[in-house]
Amino acid sequence: QVQLVESGGGLVQAGGSLRLSCTASGRTFSSYTMGWFRRAPGKEREFVVGISRSGGSTYYADSGKGRFTISRDNAKNTVYLQMNRLKPEDTAVYYCAAGEGASSRPAGYDYWGQGTQVTVSS
Repeated sequence: QVQLVESGGGLVQAGGSLRLSCTASGRTFSSYTMGWFRRAPGKEREFVVGISRSGGSTYYADSGKGRFTISRDNAKNTVYLQMNRLKPEDTAVYYCAAGEGASSRPAGYDYWGQGTQVTVSS
């Protein structure tokens, strides 16, 4: 069992930056691929970015390429999402997730955090 807790969300103006964190407790953090998803109002949950167990491989959805950066610190059991040049369309609840293998699908992840709200004003 893995418990995930996100933090770092908030209100920011368009063009600004936020860094989200997700800290895990429970089983060995480094055993899991980690991902960030988001759900905007009225929309389905969508993949944002994923990172391999070691952090050596990352994979991004088009929405975040060039603006978002995922990283992880296995010693701290934490994965980060640095978001730059934020746009109003990035407004959503952001979730971190842990899974056994690389996937861009929600079904590919076994554990989820409660989410953190990101609101980007125009």
